Amino acid sequence: MPCVRMFDPCLTLSPQTSCHYLLLSLDFMKSPGGSFVHTPALQLLLFTANSFDLIDEDAFLGLPHLEYLFIENNKIASISPFAFRGLKALIHLSLAYNNLETLPKDVFKGMDALTKVDLRGNNLICDCKLKWLVEWMHHTNATLDEIYCSGPPIHQGKKINDLLPHSFDCITAEFASYQSLKFESISVEAFTFGKDQYVVFPQPFAGTCSFLEWDHVEMTFRTYDTIESTSTVVCKPMVINNHLFIIVAQLFGGSHIYKRDTSANKFIKIQDIDILKIRKPNDVETFVIDGESFFVIADSSKAGSTTVYKWNGNGFYSHQSLHPWYRDTDVEYLEISNKPHLILSSSSQRPVVYQWNRNQKQFDRRTDIPDMEDVFSVKHFRVQGELFICLTRFIGDSKVMRWDGALFKEVQTFPSRGSMVFQPVSVGKWQYAILGSDYSLTQVYLWDTKRGQLVPSQELNIQAPRAFSLVSIDGRVFLLASSFKGKTQIYEHLMIDLSN
Repeated sequence: MPCVRMFDPCLTLSPQTSCHYLLLSLDFMKSPGGSFVHTPALQLLLFTANSFDLIDEDAFLGLPHLEYLFIENNKIASISPFAFRGLKALIHLSLAYNNLETLPKDVFKGMDALTKVDLRGNNLICDCKLKWLVEWMHHTNATLDEIYCSGPPIHQGKKINDLLPHSFDCITAEFASYQSLKFESISVEAFTFGKDQYVVFPQPFAGTCSFLEWDHVEMTFRTYDTIESTSTVVCKPMVINNHLFIIVAQLFGGSHIYKRDTSANKFIKIQDIDILKIRKPNDVETFVIDGESFFVIADSSKAGSTTVYKWNGNGFYSHQSLHPWYRDTDVEYLEISNKPHLILSSSSQRPVVYQWNRNQKQFDRRTDIPDMEDVFSVKHFRVQGELFICLTRFIGDSKVMRWDGALFKEVQTFPSRGSMVFQPVSVGKWQYAILGSDYSLTQVYLWDTKRGQLVPSQELNIQAPRAFSLVSIDGRVFLLASSFKGKTQIYEHLMIDLSN
């Protein structure tokens, strides 16, 4: 007859015990590691109808010949990753009819003899924590009875056996604090010149355009150069025919254009911008139409005029004044239906949309965006070919709108008291929109393709953010955040595998 014994964890079995079968039916809370060191010849072990809820680490240590292990009709909800360590001869493992919702990754590691695993009667959640099991099922010789997912909703009711590794979307991302810069700034621009990447921050209180470059040894951003200025609000880089120009917009003393002299390794002022048209610049945007280079300055004074400038081969000249007296705060260049457009934001009217007239080579007023007074700025992004815009309001709700072929229509609203920037940024497949605030934490939203809208992703602690920009260096992506009242911040975009 086979030897059947009732196991008591307090009982020490004799080393001479030759029992090959052991039935455990006592009520104890966890399987005690090292309890089987005196029964090395054991081949079959049954835990049935007990009330313990945990299988601890090295619970079956000392059973090198165990081939069948049945742990059924218990209340097990948790298993240590090393619970089955040492069971190299195990052929059949049953964990049926317990309270398991997940299994630790690689819990079957080293159990190469397994031919059967029974997980029926559990409430397995088929999320990223269980992705490893699906991968294991497709590479092991062991068979599993049909088991069904209890969740999440996307997989609920499905057979785990039918799932594939690509059924799981387990890669997420976040912006992690990387470097803090000890200066305040009002905007930020990232650009490439030659084969190198640079960033530039206008510092209105210090009166400089501060250029930084990437230190490939220290892995930080370091000072590259500066342009001395007065009450600087924008330092806009523009590369034309391998020459670097910087448009320096100032609140006082006029605005200027500098050129990088590569032989002298410094910036040289080459041109002043008409002070009668540009009195109080607030934003600068650069663009190229039909191979010709332009920039536009949004002027926020009562007496100034938002003006488009064009490169003529030797310098920039005034090409078109869009409208005077409207106190524009922001200008955005974008293409709508493959046609160049500008959107002007103003403190005195709704955002106005201008379209490029190819015959006249000028912008014509096309329409405005209804019911959107007091918009500080407009920024655009695209998702699967569709055009969206982020509209920032300092008081009231900021909004996301979608172009429907004729008009921009509201998609989503965001409470945004104290917001001066609502900036979309794209990293690989992730489309973000970052909503800054002078009175609360900066909100990072991520585009949810299934919902067709932005969902909260994370919060960033930045004092009075004014602008965000991305730069890619050495395969890494950094988010640059200008701060008007605190330290300028740099974050790294990190990918996280939820299945690990």
